[in-house]
Amino acid sequence: MTESLEEQSPSLRIRPYLVTGGRTRSSIDLPLEALVLTTPEGQAATGNMSSERRRITELCGERQSLAEISAHTRIHLQVAKVLVGDLISEGFLSTQSNSTSTSVRPDVQLLERVLDGLQAL
Repeated sequence: MTESLEEQSPSLRIRPYLVTGGRTRSSIDLPLEALVLTTPEGQAATGNMSSERRRITELCGERQSLAEISAHTRIHLQVAKVLVGDLISEGFLSTQSNSTSTSVRPDVQLLERVLDGLQAL
């Protein structure tokens, strides 16, 4: 199981729960917009990681959001969330979130711009 999910043929796919060890939730609550960056420890440890974890660590040499990590690696968002959470817990990635308390309502103007952008698609 050293091949990444995207390197495998369409007829042979690894189930997402195998990549995460059967877990469906991360131990760290990460918002989609959380910015993730590889730590020096993560850069040094890439040779000992599975292909998915290595790809995430290499990708995060430049700050990436959790959503971007999922898109670039073609890994389901929840699987990426679990893997990124593991890498943060192990000290291989660091995170920075711009979000405030979850009780604060989102900016209406931002939501309107997002809606306008989606409608333009």
